[in-house]
Amino acid sequence: MTSKNTAANDATKPRILIFDTTMRDGEQSPGASMTLNEKLELATLLESMGVDIIEAGFPAASEGDFAAVSAIAAQSKSAVICGLSRSTPNDIDRCGEAVRKAARPRIHTFISTSPVHMKHKLKMGPNAVLEAVGRSVSQARNLVDDVEWSAEDATRTEFDFLCKCIDTAIASGATTINVPDTVGYSHPDEYGALIRRLIENIPNSDKVIWSAHCHNDLGLAVANSLAGMANGVRQIECTINGLGERAGNAALEEIVMAMKVRGDTLPYETHIDTSYLARASAMVSRITGFPVQYNKAIVGKNAFAHESGIHQDGMLKNSETYEIMKPEDVGVAKTSLVMGKLSGRNAFRDKLESMGYFIEGDALNDAFKRFKDLADRKKHVFDDDIIALVDEQLAAEGERIAFKRLRVVAGTEGPQTAEIDLVIDGEEKYSIARGNGPVDAVFNAIRQLVPHQAILELYQVHAVTGGTDAQATVSVRLNGDDIMATGRSSDPDTLVASAKAYLHALNKFEVRKAKRKAA
Repeated sequence: MTSKNTAANDATKPRILIFDTTMRDGEQSPGASMTLNEKLELATLLESMGVDIIEAGFPAASEGDFAAVSAIAAQSKSAVICGLSRSTPNDIDRCGEAVRKAARPRIHTFISTSPVHMKHKLKMGPNAVLEAVGRSVSQARNLVDDVEWSAEDATRTEFDFLCKCIDTAIASGATTINVPDTVGYSHPDEYGALIRRLIENIPNSDKVIWSAHCHNDLGLAVANSLAGMANGVRQIECTINGLGERAGNAALEEIVMAMKVRGDTLPYETHIDTSYLARASAMVSRITGFPVQYNKAIVGKNAFAHESGIHQDGMLKNSETYEIMKPEDVGVAKTSLVMGKLSGRNAFRDKLESMGYFIEGDALNDAFKRFKDLADRKKHVFDDDIIALVDEQLAAEGERIAFKRLRVVAGTEGPQTAEIDLVIDGEEKYSIARGNGPVDAVFNAIRQLVPHQAILELYQVHAVTGGTDAQATVSVRLNGDDIMATGRSSDPDTLVASAKAYLHALNKFEVRKAKRKAA
């Protein structure tokens, strides 16, 4: 078990800084956009969890990103708050302004260095790129003391030119050098050797922190990051659930638990409180609407489940036979059936806190009322039911379009009809519509009240727990005008969950549409 392999915060072990880019690189996943309130909520959790650097966004990309980075910087207490910037002067100034209020601000500036990127993307020659490296890092260093520089597509860059770029960045004031495997092209032996060779060949390599940022196109992001760490990397850039462009990034939970479980061969330590991992995973899944695959390492629903008779027999005799870490190490509760309709408010609050939810006042009262309503409707209330219930409440807070009431007529007699009451900008509105089935009728009724051109690209239902009275979790993805938005919701009534998930996605879609119009 983990306690035999590692000692917490062992002073003899090299410290690995965890750089979370869920809100920047993770948000670049199609449909994974986050609202300001969602980003603030996630940033608070990441800081409580012990993340060293939070990359909060790309301030020059939009007014929304600038506002989010600024707000996260203002509320930060211990973490470094980082903004991403291209090498252009306007980008760097904008980034500097956004992180200005952070207790520990950082500007992360980058430029492509590979032949294919320089020729087709930048349309710049090597000398022009070198000049941009020096100028951009110097400008950033005049704004903040902490500057990170990245060579985009470093693993496909000619080695001698990469050395020149890094040497220029260090001479210009960079304090962290990031070597990204931007397109997930490398493999562990190759990536580790590149890091080692760079450190050995660059004169001032000991003056900076070396960082790895690996993508998962070949499924090697975590392995490449660990190989970089073994060869001198002391900062790893990663995301919750491995969220990110294309196939995603290195998963934070996998990186951290690999070090914790295999401290015998990975003698490094982080300051991450791993008991937050399951909570962070669930929050990111709820915010983005991206479900976590059941067999996902560390945080998947089946990560600590055993169905095989042989496995179950071994687990009953000694859990170490088939589990290399304890569920509670990552924030997964040992018990699943504890609460019921006779449970009191204080017990409910204690239960929430044990799962990483700290809510008080009206929010707690609302959550408790929803729990009691659920307990009256369900025979058994599982931990997953409570998580779905609270996440549903948090997701709905601050949305412009809110669900109030739904009535559906379905069955073979037809026609399928849905009546719905929504609250739009504080005003209650009613609609009735027919459809080709009850779900289609529900969505048609919503479209009558909130006309839009988005196409329903995904509609997915799965049960939160077992049994015919299980809550249904519905995921919806809307796409229109090159805007993608994903929504998710849970309810014992599948049609209610469907309506709420559609509204969750539609709220995000309307926000992004408004931002684009304003820009």
